[in-house]
Amino acid sequence: MALNVVVMAAGKGTRMKSAWPKVLHRLAGTSLLQHVLNAAAAIGADRTVVITGHGAEQVEAAVAASGALFARQMPQLGTGHAVQQALPLLPEAEDQDDSTTLILNGDVPLLRPQTARALVQACAGRHLALLTVVLADPFGYGRILRDERDASRVLGIVEHKDASDAQRAIREGYTGVMAAPTALLRRWVSALKNDNVQREYYLTDIVAMAVADGVPVVAAQAADETEVLGVNSPLQLAELERRFQRRQAEALMEAGVRLADPARFDLRGTLECGSDVEIDVNCVFEGRVTLADGVRIGANCVIRDATIGAAAVIHPFSHLEGAAVGEGALVGPFARLRPGAELGPEVHIGNFVEVKNSTLARGAKANHLAYLGDATVGERVNYGAGSITANYDGANKHRTVIGDDVHVGSNCVLVAPVALGAGATIGGGSTIAKDAPAGQLTVARAKQATIAGWKRPKKPASPP
Repeated sequence: MALNVVVMAAGKGTRMKSAWPKVLHRLAGTSLLQHVLNAAAAIGADRTVVITGHGAEQVEAAVAASGALFARQMPQLGTGHAVQQALPLLPEAEDQDDSTTLILNGDVPLLRPQTARALVQACAGRHLALLTVVLADPFGYGRILRDERDASRVLGIVEHKDASDAQRAIREGYTGVMAAPTALLRRWVSALKNDNVQREYYLTDIVAMAVADGVPVVAAQAADETEVLGVNSPLQLAELERRFQRRQAEALMEAGVRLADPARFDLRGTLECGSDVEIDVNCVFEGRVTLADGVRIGANCVIRDATIGAAAVIHPFSHLEGAAVGEGALVGPFARLRPGAELGPEVHIGNFVEVKNSTLARGAKANHLAYLGDATVGERVNYGAGSITANYDGANKHRTVIGDDVHVGSNCVLVAPVALGAGATIGGGSTIAKDAPAGQLTVARAKQATIAGWKRPKKPASPP
């Protein structure tokens, strides 16, 4: 059975009070619309149509890589009018006998793929299937009208603004998600009229059409409220962010990860953890992060697109991006690993040390206030406080090679390209612009001198 997905993403989102289209605001680091498109891809949609309107060019550019087709709704005259714009992009009559169309909302980002899949199965290419939810306060939701004699039969949906007081007391709300046989959807949507208070074309009116045509209307309920909540304001976005992060935190803890406080945890990508992983408070994980067995992450760390080996410790306030950390390594506190940083086993990177595009072999140490950029560092190297690699000449980057067992004293400048032979010692305060031989002491500093009779300048006396 062919599956089409139509995503309604044309609204302005006035209550967001933002120049950005509402569906491009981010939840867990990903736009609301991209969350919906990810769900469509997860259920195997054969064709996805995104209906754009406000900020259409921005929206279409932002999700172009998804392969979705786009239909523009100008002006916005209701949900039914939106789907009318998508009809030319849905399969033609001769191709749609077994086709189902699932309609999703671009500002409802957390619908689980399994829920969407279950709704499609309920449709079965023959029924009109509605996704509903029972809420303590269904304000703003269209209400589900059921047959008083047979509660399993859905007779219609009434929009909140058109509902009577008795109808507004109904707690079962329509989520805006439905699945229908494509051929029937095309016919029903084409016949919609706008004879209502708002003079809009309501998609929900097709329920009455289905009933009139004798097409069974089924109503499946979402597993929980969170997956059908929409975003209309910054407050709602923040509340949904916390719900989503709690969902992710609970899944990690059920898998054995020990979070110091699940309420102070943010995952904006994917996080794979081995056994006995410990994560302290206020840590942010972005992109794709892998933590091996026994890893400990200190408080207030930001880790993006990184792999951390078994038993490594990332001390508090460290920032890692595009880095690989070996087994048993120690990083931080207040350390920064930039893209291309590769630490071998048992490497130590201490406070206020920055590493970029450099490899450090087993047991190398840079414990204080140092910079390593575009460097290859051997085993057991001790890299002194205040030392840097001067890797950029204003136009090009150059590499520094430091052999095994080298000792670099404090406050040294290694002017690349330069190589330090195995076992070399660099005296503190040296500026090294030529290769240093293995096993020897190299010192490059000005001769100390004391100037007899020199007096420090004084400020002129202030006038009385």
